[in-house]
Amino acid sequence: MNETVENLRNIALVAHGGAGKTSLSEAMLFNTGAIKRLGRVENGNTAMDFEPEEIKRQISISSGFHQYIWKQHTVSLVDTPGDQNFFSDTKTCMQAADGVVVLIDAVNGVKVQTEQAWDFAGEFNLPCVIFINKMDRERADFFHAFKDAADCFEPKPIILQLPIGAEADFKGVVDLVGMKAYTYSSEGKETEIDIPSDMQELAGKEREALVENIAETDDELLERYLEGETLSDEDIKAALRKGTLSRSFVPVLCGSATSNIGINLLTDFIVNYMPSPLDRGSWTGVDPSGENKIERTPDPDAPFSAFVFKTVADPYAGRLSIFRIVSGKLAGDGNFYNVNKDTKERFNQLLRLAGKEQKVLTGAGPGDIVAVAKLKDTTTGNTLCDETDKIKFECAKPLPSLISFAVEAKTKGDEDKVFTSLAKLLEEDTALKLDRNSETKEILLSGRGQVHIETAVEKLKRKFNVEVKLNTPKIPYKETIKKKVRVQGKHKKQSGGHGQYGDCWIQMEPLQKEKGFEFVNAIVGGSIPKTYIPAVEKGVVEASRKGALAGFPCIDFKVTLDDGSFHAVDSSEMAFKIAGSLAFKKAVLEAGPVLLEPVMKITITTPDEYMGDIMGDLNSRRGKVLGMDNKGKNQIIMANVPMSEFLTYAPDLRSMTGGRGMFFMEFSHYDEVPAQISQKIIEEINKNKE
Repeated sequence: MNETVENLRNIALVAHGGAGKTSLSEAMLFNTGAIKRLGRVENGNTAMDFEPEEIKRQISISSGFHQYIWKQHTVSLVDTPGDQNFFSDTKTCMQAADGVVVLIDAVNGVKVQTEQAWDFAGEFNLPCVIFINKMDRERADFFHAFKDAADCFEPKPIILQLPIGAEADFKGVVDLVGMKAYTYSSEGKETEIDIPSDMQELAGKEREALVENIAETDDELLERYLEGETLSDEDIKAALRKGTLSRSFVPVLCGSATSNIGINLLTDFIVNYMPSPLDRGSWTGVDPSGENKIERTPDPDAPFSAFVFKTVADPYAGRLSIFRIVSGKLAGDGNFYNVNKDTKERFNQLLRLAGKEQKVLTGAGPGDIVAVAKLKDTTTGNTLCDETDKIKFECAKPLPSLISFAVEAKTKGDEDKVFTSLAKLLEEDTALKLDRNSETKEILLSGRGQVHIETAVEKLKRKFNVEVKLNTPKIPYKETIKKKVRVQGKHKKQSGGHGQYGDCWIQMEPLQKEKGFEFVNAIVGGSIPKTYIPAVEKGVVEASRKGALAGFPCIDFKVTLDDGSFHAVDSSEMAFKIAGSLAFKKAVLEAGPVLLEPVMKITITTPDEYMGDIMGDLNSRRGKVLGMDNKGKNQIIMANVPMSEFLTYAPDLRSMTGGRGMFFMEFSHYDEVPAQISQKIIEEINKNKE
């Protein structure tokens, strides 16, 4: 077996959930002898989906890795998730591939996650091939699915194969390059036949269109074609490969993964027309300072470099780092250098992932996707390299989180365990975010959707034996004042022996937004000794942490201490701190206290036809539209919306747009809550306290 770089293929399978990626990888692995039996997603026995959460939900939650050997080529498959909850993993794993198979369901056509995956392929400049799957299903329509792709995608899709029959009568494909037809037995064995007589006219017409599309990518070929010369199969194949690799067009194949029809032709196509790491060419990184660009070619003799694009947290085996080697080679054990963490790392075994199994390797070179266990400091996104020749690669950023839940330990005393176990899960899933809200005292877990968070909670229990409850996060409201007032705060207590005496007068007034708190000492003539003045400020600050309306911190106000009195024996720092606290509580009630709420800046991307629904919905959420823009077929809406109205937006947007809308949000500012809403919030909070 020739393990040269040009004989490697790294292929990502991408599509909307349910298009058949895992079934396709299963058929390819079975046909090439990499696995002994053909599993099915609904039976929970496929090679790629083996996590209990995947088997339960019958969807891919995390990218799976496997490889097969076909015609002296080693093909590594990356089976990516298609559900939008887990789509961040699709993006980060696609950067490790050199080519992409985009699946389209022959019944449902192009769906939103397929469009997004297509955009990622464009971002990484990866050549694509489209496979129209499920041709044997009821209502399957090859030309409808093709038209959908042609309407949605750039570069343009071109037809390479035609289906023989459809739905229950689907039995084979016509290959327009070789002008041959193939039918398949129930075991997936092919038989070459003549093109059926009722298809010869259509096949001739589509072959003509194909040759024209291919010739357009090569000036010399186009000239010969226009002069009426018949192009040889060799000419067509060479131009097909060139056009596929340069992303001038995207070939379209068809078949059925579960019936094993047309799969062998796709495996042939990958070997003949999809890129090797050499075709992908050199990678650009930067030196450790980040200032100078460095090129690395996929050459085994170049200095070693690789990037970690995925981490798996295993409670027994420890952390498993999965990386793609860009240049140079690795032995079965040894050292390398982590540029991001500025540390040396040692590994004892080099592994190749084959579904849930790990195979020990004696070495690996450019283009190989491999893994090592138990690296101390390495995490997803880090670059590994030779310490004497440092380079850093820019890795794909995870998709932003869209929904947050407050996480609470089910068992008292497990709080720290919850935080540390979740932190380990975050190494594995970079789209999860963990935060401690200092104001509400909650641990917040954020992700791409509710199913994303629920799956993380299931993994937490299975992997680390930690159980948690999910709650809607508390809104971190704040309070402020509207008027200027002057009040006295007096603390006087007489008991046996020493008494307590502190007396202060303060002016309290509002400050501009986001100015925080200001304290001014305006005492003249020593009516309060200097040593007690910090105690008054401390009393005000501590009392302001629990405002007057509903116990939220008070912000954006100024306190001026302008008078007071003291007692030579009974005054103390404690007495003046209490006096300051009493003064604040009295002043805030007289100064027109109001409730403030966090407002988020939202950016929504949606197809045109849903604009009306989204605008109406934003109005009902007290949103203020800041502006609009368009990007391709989509509209982009920027708006400010109160956080309390947006906690459950992810599922609502999905149902409004049929899953085609996307959004992200970030904190913008605090704003006053309208009076009637404020009253309800205060009543509810005070009722809960009781």
